[in-house]
Formats: sequence, C-alpha cells, structure tokens
Amino acid sequence: MLDNYAIADNFSLLGKLMDIHGDNSFKAKSYSSAAFTIEKLPVQLSTLPHDQIFALKGIGESTGKKVVEQLQTGKLAALQEYLAKTPPGILEMLGIKGIGPKKIATIWRELEIESIGELLYACEENRLTLYKGFGEKTQQNIKEAIQFYLGTLGRYLYQQVEDYAIEIDKKLKSEFGADTVIITGEFRRQMEIINQLEWVFTGSVDQLIAFLGESGFAKTEHVDNKISFKGPENVLLVFYPTTKAKSIARLFETSCGEAFMDEWMHRFAWQSDAVFAFEEEIFNGVNICPLPPYQRETAAIIGAAEKNELPSVIQPEDIRGIIHSHSQWSDGSNSLEEMAKAAIAKGLEYLVISDHSKSAFYANGLTEERIHAQHQQIDEINTSIAPFKIFKSIESDILNDGSLDYTDDILKSFDLVIASVHSNLKMNEEKAMMRLLKAIENPYTAILGHMTGRLLLSRNGYPVDHQKIIDACAANDVVIELNAHPRRLDIDWRWIEAALQKNVLISIDPDAHDIDGYNDCKYGVLVAQKAGLSKSQNLSSFSLAAFEKFVAKQKSKRP
Repeated sequence: MLDNYAIADNFSLLGKLMDIHGDNSFKAKSYSSAAFTIEKLPVQLSTLPHDQIFALKGIGESTGKKVVEQLQTGKLAALQEYLAKTPPGILEMLGIKGIGPKKIATIWRELEIESIGELLYACEENRLTLYKGFGEKTQQNIKEAIQFYLGTLGRYLYQQVEDYAIEIDKKLKSEFGADTVIITGEFRRQMEIINQLEWVFTGSVDQLIAFLGESGFAKTEHVDNKISFKGPENVLLVFYPTTKAKSIARLFETSCGEAFMDEWMHRFAWQSDAVFAFEEEIFNGVNICPLPPYQRETAAIIGAAEKNELPSVIQPEDIRGIIHSHSQWSDGSNSLEEMAKAAIAKGLEYLVISDHSKSAFYANGLTEERIHAQHQQIDEINTSIAPFKIFKSIESDILNDGSLDYTDDILKSFDLVIASVHSNLKMNEEKAMMRLLKAIENPYTAILGHMTGRLLLSRNGYPVDHQKIIDACAANDVVIELNAHPRRLDIDWRWIEAALQKNVLISIDPDAHDIDGYNDCKYGVLVAQKAGLSKSQNLSSFSLAAFEKFVAKQKSKRP
C-alpha cells in the first residue's frame, strides 16, 4: 500500500512530465497542486473511505480517481505512459538543481539533448545562452550542479580527477616519503576513464589509516593486499601494501592492463615476489625494450617491443597548431583576434577556425552571408599577425542524407572542411555508416570530426564499423580527428593503430570553444600515446609550411 509521500511523488512527477512534453498545462498544475496537498495531509489516504478522499479540498473527482487507482494497484497508469515515452536522461535532469520542467523541455526539444553529460558538454560549449531563459549565470549554475551530481556517481574522466590525484599524491609523499607511496593503476596508464586512484604503499598501514582518517577519508575495505578509502569527493582511493623489496614488482603488476599482463605471464615466468630496483630491470631481464605504463594494454605490444619496433610517441609540446576551434561567430566565447593572440602566446604557428555550419542553428551556425563577413575579418587579422596564420575552415554538419552543409561554391571558399555529425544521433549502424561514408567520399571533406559522436560517461555514440571508415578515409585522403575534448576523445585510441596501418593521418584537435580549450590538446596526446602515435602521424604537429602543403593537397581533390 502506497503512503501519502509516494502518492504525492507520483503526482508531482506526472505534473512535471506533462510540462516537459508540453501537454495540458491546467492538468499539470492540478497534479502538482494535489501533490502539495497530499504531502501535507495529517492522515494517511489509505485509511480513508473513497468518498472522503473525493471530498478533500484540492483533490476533486479526476485526481481522486487516480488516488484510488494508486491505492488499489500501487501504480499510476498515466504516469507510466509518460515514463515510457521519456528518455531516462530527461528524468535524470529533474534531479539537477536549477533546471525545471520548462527549461528541460527547451533542452530536449530545441537542443536535442537527452542526457546529463550532453547537457554539461553544451554548457561547456556556451550553447545554452543562445536560448530564452538561459543567461550566462543560469548556464554556469547548471554546469556546477551537474558537475556536483556527476561527482556523486564515482566514475570520472581523467581530466576531472587529474588535479585531485596530483594533490592527494603530493600530500601522501609529504607525509610518508616519495619512495613509500607511488601512484599506479588507471591514472598511471593514462586511461580516459578513472574508476579509482591507486598507490603502491610500503609504509605502516596503521599510520596510513590514521592519516587518511584525520583527513576525512573513511575506510571502505581492508584485506591483506588491498585497502580502500573514500572521502567527501567520492573518489575511491586504493592502496596496495607491500614491502620495499617487492614494491617494483607490485608497481608493475598494478600498472598493466589485463590483456597485457595475461600475455606477460604466459610468455615469461613472472613471479610476484621478485625483487627489482627499477621497472626497467623487468624488461631488461626478458630482453625487450622498456614499455611505459600507458602502452601496457595489449598483448601485441609485447611482440613489437621484442622486435624493438616501438615508435617515438607524440608529446604535448609537439602540437604546432590549433585545428578545430570555435569563435564568437558561432558558439565560442572569444573573438577571432583573441583566439589568435592566445595561440601565438602559446608559441603555436597557426589556428584553424572551424565554426559551426548553418544547420547547427542551436550553435548559431553560419549563414552564407556571415561566412563572407568572417572570411573578410580573417584576411584583415592575418595581415597584422604574420607569420602566424588563421585558416578558414568550417565544421560542416553531415546532414541526414550524408551530404554536407552548403553548396559546392560555398564549400570551395574554405581552406579545409571538417565534417561532423551533430543531429539525429539515434541511428542504427547502417544509417550511421551511410552518412559517414558519403561525407568521407565528398571531395571537400578534409577531416572527419569526432567519428562516433560519443560523450564519455554520458553517451555511447552511434554504432559504426571502424575498419570500414578507416578504409574509406585511406581511399579518399581524409584525416581522422582525435577530438581531444576530455569528454569525447573520439576516435577511440584503440582504433588508432588500425588507422596508422592504412597510412591515415590522425589530427589531435581540441574542439576549443574558448582559449582555455586549447589546453585540451594534452588529453588527446595522452590517449594518442597509448596508441603509439608519433608526431609525424599527427596533422596538428605539422609546421605551418607543412600544413599549408596539406591544405593545398586537399584543395586539389576538389572538382
């Protein structure tokens, strides 16, 4: 039997969902009012005869029937109907402070956003402010509320937990000594998603428990070889107690992916209690070149290391230009001049401005007239900032039929075109592949943007056949973007090696919507290192002169 609070909650949710769907506002208000009334009743509805329920002030016949329905069946059919046609992410938004049903309706219907993570990404892209009822302050409040909510779920992007991990590591080293506590696990392997922060620990476990307890951390698990804690930030901290002599072996074991470690144990007589002074000794002992933790993921990498076929991987300082960035012309926060000056200040050589195309109306996409005006402004700025150069680009929507925004005459005016899917993301693989392959085959496409449309921890993205896309890019001389936004990191690094085998260039691009977004290049580099990408295989590592040759080659593809 439902109590008053459960019945009130059902009516309250029904009223909110009706508002979200834009249905009968009068009924929605009456259900919300009934919820308020029922919650305040001094007596349980389940104890009242039905005629007394109908006589209650603020209930009425229609609402009274729905009360009786819930008392008899334990459910509210009208609510079930709305729940069935409402995406789970929309329901989840109702729990975010500062977002009411009317705002959620706008977010869902006009921005086509259906999850908390997508909404956070839209806030980071400064997209909400384009809509009525969403000022900068509201957008910032929503962003902060979502970040707080996501923090309660216990899984994090690498970028989200990076500063925290470094801070905790510094405190631990200060307390116990740098040789006593060594960070390991997913963070050391530069994984894009972090489930827990891990350390190898050779000090006193009792002192560790006492220190973390005083710092506000509660112990959640304690077995012989592992002890875990959680603090107010809801990040799981895991420690592997061991001796100094066995610490390097434990460090190695805990900073290898499962497939890598299984292969290692199969090939070599690995012993957990072996003593090493440094990790390099482990590799030297089996006659292969040392592998950094970020490359210890696959079994195949061991064979490459045995043959000494490992390339020199890309470093953050190898990025020479910013490719794929948005300005105030669409949904960016900074002017073209500000974007250029920030890039120059970082010692970069060029900037590719790729604002949204006209079909991305939700992002203030550029009409043909505005493209002409933007190109004039770029020409004017370029005369004063040489040798630095701004290139004219567009992030062209891949439309529902696979064609690009704009006519060929307009596409011809850009130095290069980045083609991306932004709308109608709910596709099966057949539909997604049709759109992507047609766009790749378009002679104006130079770069395929965020291949799957995924948002880590938020949206899986549409299903694709990665190998077919790679093959198509190879055949059509199209670069595959590694979108470096920490919530995208798309193409997935696990497919980069397959692209390199086909001589397909990768481009680590920040998809920056403000000048701070340039810093996201680092996160693209971190996952690219896991795939063994070298700077020569990355477009944004090209010098200005080399990039200009690339642009010229792309233009030669055009009819």
